[in-house]
Amino acid sequence: MPAVEGEDFVRAIRGAAPYIHLHHGKTFVIAFPGEICLRKDTDRLLADIALLSSLGVRIVLVHGVRPQIEAELAMRGIESVFVGDLRVTDAPTMEAVKAAVGSLRMDIEARLSASLGNTLMAGSRLRVVGGNWVTARPVGVQDGVDHLLTGVVRSVNVAEIRDQLSTDRVVLISPIGYSPTGETFNLRNADVAEEIATGLGADKLIFIIESEPGSWRMALDAGDSGQLSLSQAEQSLEAELLERSLSAEDRNCVRAALAACRAGVRRVHLIGTEGASPLLRELYTRDGCGLMISAEDDYESTRQATIDDVAGIMSLISPLERQGILVPRTREQLELDIDTFSVIVRDGTVIACNSLTPYPQDGSAEIACVAVHPDYRGRDLAAVLLRRARTQARAQGLSRLFALTTRTQHWFIEHGFVRGSASDLPAERRKNYNPARNSLVLIDRL
Repeated sequence: MPAVEGEDFVRAIRGAAPYIHLHHGKTFVIAFPGEICLRKDTDRLLADIALLSSLGVRIVLVHGVRPQIEAELAMRGIESVFVGDLRVTDAPTMEAVKAAVGSLRMDIEARLSASLGNTLMAGSRLRVVGGNWVTARPVGVQDGVDHLLTGVVRSVNVAEIRDQLSTDRVVLISPIGYSPTGETFNLRNADVAEEIATGLGADKLIFIIESEPGSWRMALDAGDSGQLSLSQAEQSLEAELLERSLSAEDRNCVRAALAACRAGVRRVHLIGTEGASPLLRELYTRDGCGLMISAEDDYESTRQATIDDVAGIMSLISPLERQGILVPRTREQLELDIDTFSVIVRDGTVIACNSLTPYPQDGSAEIACVAVHPDYRGRDLAAVLLRRARTQARAQGLSRLFALTTRTQHWFIEHGFVRGSASDLPAERRKNYNPARNSLVLIDRL
């Protein structure tokens, strides 16, 4: 990849810094299917995972092994048996499962060890550990079929996994479980990842999948933020299954994602494999590149500003003040007027704002200080704030909005304002009107 230099480098570092700080010391469970391990760019993914570990993220990896099992069964002349998307695992199949899991696991461990050796971080060492920490029980008979050694997770030794994570080891889990009676069970990796993330109270559960979540209908509902609340995701999933055919792996991942959110995992990410390092872009940029399901409804929210938003508002309006588009405000003025501001916040960053100052004796309110972050212009965020301002004004029994502007009169006119004059301003506002700016007065009758 070409080197990133100059302003682009500085911008990238500053953009990633809040996330480097935020993710340090956090626990992420990352699951990927066996198909990912057959790709030519698998080493890139594992190098990105190694980088996460070097940045202080505590990582549990859960790998899948379906295509490797298929290859092992074909080599042994054993036919695969599925009921729906669940494998029936008899004793000969279980021997093939063990061979496939063992081989793939050693391959992943070797690649993780090499992922740092081929970089400028070659002096550091990534320590990978595993153990018999997943207890399982048989699925039993479903739809009249005994699934034999196919199992479901019964429990996870969370305390032991936490101990290993505390020593900066990457924990690698295979989709195999053990029973107290000594039996070994074949598990689905999505189920294992869900149970481990839930048991650990992981900060994130991440599924890296073969298909591109951005092409799903759910992604359309998520908008450009790529985020769905749990309630939205549950509604969208039903439509997804009706409108398109998701693979069994994708269905399992989405089902596990929803179950993990319901059980307390705050954020679950579904990430494809296209483009440059999608895992890093999803985790260390504000907009990401995948689909996120959040137990919270406020990843992007429109709300009343608080004193904690002052710095974010200042960063939005300062460039416009320097250009003469907005009247300069001191930080002290902004703090005093913060109750008049509304903001749109995405993942903790103020991306749009406006103020609404009422003049109740005149039955009007001034909408001012409308600003949108440069990265989010063209999304009609200012229109969202205008609708909020109109709702707030009506709730206060006011009959009109007015705005003073030198540069953006066309936007206000396009949104229903009409030209007025300084004589249309409330008497109190006329006292502060600056003729030297020659601001246009625009009126909106509510």
